[in-house]
Formats: sequence, C-alpha cells, structure tokens
Amino acid sequence: MPDTVRDWSVYLVRCRDGSLYTGIATDVTRRFDEHVSGQRGAKYLRGRGPLALVFQQQVGSRSAASRVEHYLRRLPRRVKENTETLPARIEQILTGK
Repeated sequence: MPDTVRDWSVYLVRCRDGSLYTGIATDVTRRFDEHVSGQRGAKYLRGRGPLALVFQQQVGSRSAASRVEHYLRRLPRRVKENTETLPARIEQILTGK
C-alpha cells in the first residue's frame, strides 16, 4: 500500500528523565511497543524507560506527518507540554494558516 494512502500519525513519548521524543508512524501502538521493547525502537529512547505515550494525532500523508514532526521538534518544551493546544497548532500547519 503506498504511503500516501495510509493514515500517518505524529506522537510524543515522555521518558523517565522528563524529555519528550517526537515521532511518526502508521500504527502508533505498534511503534510505541517497539520503543518500549528496545528491539526496533529509536536509539534515543534506549535506557530512558519507563516510557509513556503522552500525545498522538492522525495527520494524513507521510509528507504531512514529516512536516508536523519537524515543526513539533522545534517547539519549546513548555509548548509541547500543553497537549491540549497541540491539535490546533497541528491543524494550522496542515492548512497553511
């Protein structure tokens, strides 16, 4: 199945040290389980458990997910901490407003 047809999501994972990791996936639950197991997860997250999935939002295409991920990574931590306002910010990115 082409990537543009799949529904991609962006997600935030909180580490034991309080840091936030941003990623994209078509199946966030599976990807989070990979991070937790350490087998196929991101190197950044290894040894930083326990991990907690604190935010996820479906954004559409892989291209859109990559744009949103880049935007979220550049946000200050205090903004990312407020997960109630993130959906509105993401919508602004997706609509270009």
